[in-house]
Amino acid sequence: MNEWLQTAEAFLTSEAFLAAIRAAVYLLVGLLVARLVSRGLARMLEDKLDAQQVMLTRRISFYVIVLLVLASALRELGFDLTVLLGAAGILTVALGFASQTSASNLISGLFLIGERPFSVGDVIKVGDATGEVLSIDPLSVKLRTFDNLMVRVPNESLVKSQLTNLTRFPIRRLDMQIGVAYHTDLKQLRNVLMTVAENNPVCLEEPSPLFIFLEYGESALKIQLSVWARREKFLDLRNTMHEGVKVALDEAGIEIPFPQRTVSGLGGIPAGAHRVNLSAGEAEAVASTEPGARD
Repeated sequence: MNEWLQTAEAFLTSEAFLAAIRAAVYLLVGLLVARLVSRGLARMLEDKLDAQQVMLTRRISFYVIVLLVLASALRELGFDLTVLLGAAGILTVALGFASQTSASNLISGLFLIGERPFSVGDVIKVGDATGEVLSIDPLSVKLRTFDNLMVRVPNESLVKSQLTNLTRFPIRRLDMQIGVAYHTDLKQLRNVLMTVAENNPVCLEEPSPLFIFLEYGESALKIQLSVWARREKFLDLRNTMHEGVKVALDEAGIEIPFPQRTVSGLGGIPAGAHRVNLSAGEAEAVASTEPGARD
């Protein structure tokens, strides 16, 4: 028993155990300090920088402090940092060759951070995905769609494909394409549409609404009415303008035509009828089923 106690006492008072305790204390205190410093920087800069820059600053500060604390803990344990750095460099090169896709996404992420085509909180459209930007990570961008789904888009795809930022500017334009009958009075139509735009509280007065004649369509005159709204009111504008235009055109007696086709027969055969070659026996059988046929 005394021998076991002496062994335990020797271990607890050994330099290696004390070094391990100091390294553990360094790690715990360092993680706490890293978290506090990163949060403090984020709160200090949230009024001066956008959400993307604040998030990037917070992450960089956190990981820098963690790396410094980890280096101090390893040195306290007796590791030679120069050897570890050399091994880390070789490992990084090997991982770079093994994960070229990840490296490409990482480099693309740096381009996105430098170019800043969007920020956290913006609504973007990439391919078939449309949603709010939740985070911009080194390898991917995470979106939340309007039906509350999370979509992960690799950074390489964002750099290579066309990207649309739907909330970059404070106002948006709604283009309504309307077809009216050929006998419609265009001056009356213009007055009706402009009145609808003026009476809509969501529609902006400046830029002013636009009435554009597009073309002579196959069955209608094609008109475009363009109106502007604040980006947060764009959905309200779309709903109220379409409803208001429909009601106003009905009240003014302006017809919204639909495509019509007139099909005529060839060689006196009515449309939808088919020529059928029958044998003599088949013709006689068909004739016997006609109304008024006699035995």
